[in-house]
Amino acid sequence: MEIQQQKGVGNSKVVKVEKEESWDLFVNQASNEGHPVVAHFGASWCVTSLSMNYKFEELAQTHPEILFLYVDVDDVQSVSSKLGVKAMPTFFLIKDKEVVNKIVGANPDEVKKMVDASAESFGVTAPPDIVKLLCDRGCFLVRLYRYLAVAGYY
Repeated sequence: MEIQQQKGVGNSKVVKVEKEESWDLFVNQASNEGHPVVAHFGASWCVTSLSMNYKFEELAQTHPEILFLYVDVDDVQSVSSKLGVKAMPTFFLIKDKEVVNKIVGANPDEVKKMVDASAESFGVTAPPDIVKLLCDRGCFLVRLYRYLAVAGYY
């Protein structure tokens, strides 16, 4: 997926949305290319939101077919308001520019289920055992697996 990436930290696969125009661009581009979007709405001061960052990044690393966005509700209030975000963290699954699922609260298992179900419906899935093994072995192996999967070797 050719999504224009904004400046990030390190090898993050999560794109931070800085303004409403960026949100519109990312969601429209993903929709045009047939990719689902998973968005994490949080705040830098919200401990429960921050606690989900690692899991969200892990999901982004293992699901390259999905666009993962992070929106700070204080920085992009218009998008947060438009989607009715009232608590952090809130996660949205968006397909074809429409919200198809919403999870409120720091529930990593539910977010993972939502992402896995979306990946299955998208038609590209990784065997759960290999993903767990790779995640247990560290980021290098996750990146290697992602590269091999995207390149068509796995």
